Amino acid sequence: MSAHKIIIDATPITPRPSGVGLQIANLICSLYSLQLEESFELGVVYQPGLKNWLRGDWNVPEALTQYLSVNFLPLPVRISNLLLFPTFQPIWSSLAKSWGNPDIVHGTNYSVYPCDRCFKVMNIYDVAFIKYPDYVDAVAKSYVEKVKRCLQWTDLVLTISESSKRDIVRYLNVAPERVYVTPLASRYCSNYLSTINIERLSQTVDYDFSQPYLLFVSNIEPRKNIISIVMAFDLLKKKYKIEHNLVLIGRRGWNYQNIFAAIEASPYKQHIYHLDYLSDELVALFYARADVFVYPSYYEGFGLPVLEAMTLGAPVVASNTSSLPEITGDAAILIDPNDPNNLAEAIWEVINNSQMRQKLIQKGKERAKQYSWQQNARETLKAYRSLLA
Repeated sequence: MSAHKIIIDATPITPRPSGVGLQIANLICSLYSLQLEESFELGVVYQPGLKNWLRGDWNVPEALTQYLSVNFLPLPVRISNLLLFPTFQPIWSSLAKSWGNPDIVHGTNYSVYPCDRCFKVMNIYDVAFIKYPDYVDAVAKSYVEKVKRCLQWTDLVLTISESSKRDIVRYLNVAPERVYVTPLASRYCSNYLSTINIERLSQTVDYDFSQPYLLFVSNIEPRKNIISIVMAFDLLKKKYKIEHNLVLIGRRGWNYQNIFAAIEASPYKQHIYHLDYLSDELVALFYARADVFVYPSYYEGFGLPVLEAMTLGAPVVASNTSSLPEITGDAAILIDPNDPNNLAEAIWEVINNSQMRQKLIQKGKERAKQYSWQQNARETLKAYRSLLA
């Protein structure tokens, strides 16, 4: 890809990135490492958050300071979204010129700037905002108009699973040949904890690891179906008298009140722990020591926590919906997310059958090896090349 210049929108990257921000940070890092080998030039553009913009804090996140070509766009996303119309194309084209006239501009979070004289690539991770509007917050619901508008000038859509690609083709009427799948990867490698002082790390969190537990990791919100986990946990405690706790790790997302009400109403609430944002090291420790990782989400574009769990040796019970069967293959027990009894029995099967548990752990580790950020970057480069050929 000699002499071609790529500009990637790094705005989703925050000081403590998760979700999209974590993916983009890993993509940019992996692409930068491939520049010499693949003969292309990479730059990034970054916009401040509205709060930082209002108080004049225009610093880029520390994760981006290591890169030489960082272009600052002094408008927060909420304002620049008002300029995502063909009418304002001259403004965007002028900005693109100041970025060195890139061959490709890559919008990483459901939009892409309408610059002319370059190809436009846009990430759409899933279409929950159309397919399941009850599962998303007001911000995500607002994506519909913006995404459809940006598709008018988008040359190529990137997404993270074949499941999401099918949804994009169906719900956004995008031609299949314009949608390219670049699967995600775990933030961890299988031996991630091997150089960490486990005893010291375990003392930094308010949890007794001598107690066995079931684990869930993700944002606390309706789409993740956490109430079904609580119901299944109650059933397991009552029917099988399991000694396990239930550990939920994740930030409060939106509309989480009913979830915490279900926890409070549980007769076993003293065995349910909610831990907010934790360091990567602590999350890894919880994955590695979980008896079962439980993920009965109604809908996922990819399901990164499932891959992280498999990478670190946690046996997985997950939904049989959306992308999850695609990501897990035969390395997990898949259940109907609408059936808490089905979920409870699957968890019990893993707890009660050590041979099955070990089989799931081994299969999960092998399955996880198929995904890497280096591979994600190479698939992204393939998508770029399809435009530049």
